[in-house]
Amino acid sequence: MDEKLLQIEDRYDKLAARMEAPETYADPEAYAALAKEQRQLEPVVEAWRAVKRLRAAAAEAEALIANETDPELRQLAREELDGALGALPEAETALKMLLLPRDPNDERNVIVEIRAGVGGEESALFASSLYRMYAMYAESRRWQVSIANVSETDLGGIREISFIVEGKGAYSRLKFESGVHRVQRVPETETQGRVHTSTATVAVLPEVDQVEFQLDMNELRIDVFRSSGAGGQKVNKTSSAIRVTHIPTGTVVECQDERSQYKNKERALAILSSRLAQAERDKQAAARADERHSQVGTGMRNERIRTYNFPQGRVTDHRIGLTLYKIDAVMNGDLDEIIDALVTADQAEKLRQEG
Repeated sequence: MDEKLLQIEDRYDKLAARMEAPETYADPEAYAALAKEQRQLEPVVEAWRAVKRLRAAAAEAEALIANETDPELRQLAREELDGALGALPEAETALKMLLLPRDPNDERNVIVEIRAGVGGEESALFASSLYRMYAMYAESRRWQVSIANVSETDLGGIREISFIVEGKGAYSRLKFESGVHRVQRVPETETQGRVHTSTATVAVLPEVDQVEFQLDMNELRIDVFRSSGAGGQKVNKTSSAIRVTHIPTGTVVECQDERSQYKNKERALAILSSRLAQAERDKQAAARADERHSQVGTGMRNERIRTYNFPQGRVTDHRIGLTLYKIDAVMNGDLDEIIDALVTADQAEKLRQEG
């Protein structure tokens, strides 16, 4: 490991030297490429140098303790040794975290799909609450949310909704939300005050570039239809809605939020590409018998990941055993404490697997 880190440090220094060369200044594209690579290496190099400084301080203190006869200087050396050895594990862990393989999708925008599950109208109302929760979370992080398609109920619930979240690191934060979300609360239509249990399914897909995943247009059926929706609040009524069917798999995507037929088609194709790419990733992962089973779960849609219990005011994430008694804040988009815990658990599991 140290040899690998020394090579990274050497590469970093060579990049710095090349960036200072006059011929590099004369070539803006070459300079930008070198600067980009250097920025990518910089966190690792800085962490590695911090570890080296602590190791050197510990070695120097040990040598002083072994050779110094003055009691006061030996005591100072012991204190320096204790300080260096105390800080070293944390610095080494931080370095290891930076060396873990990164999810190549982490910086991508995401497509989120929410579908009402078990529970009838109450499930649709819960799906609407989940959409609001994610929209408010996105707003808190200055991400942009745009609805691609929504099917509403007469009571304001959502049967299903697809929306795109655009922003730095959107997938890295939202990817753990895939799965079955369960709600326990008293529905507004319940006259006897009984608590009902309902579910909604969330799928989070990294948005893929159509250059990366080529759709065969001969395998698609594209239909144009008139937009519709309860009350007409979220969709327009022109004949610009698009339905794209991927014939080999039967996957269907509808987009009706944009007024332009072209934009709806473009968005539908992007969502379809992301769905098919995710299906291929899931297939490949399932084929690997030694695939790591993350501590935070597989993220598959049939896995119950979280319960929102309104009578008790609690939210429980079953993958990591985290319970928070602040359900109102969570439903208003305060998700960072949950997501931070999921990210930490995932990183801890990866460190354990790296051994």
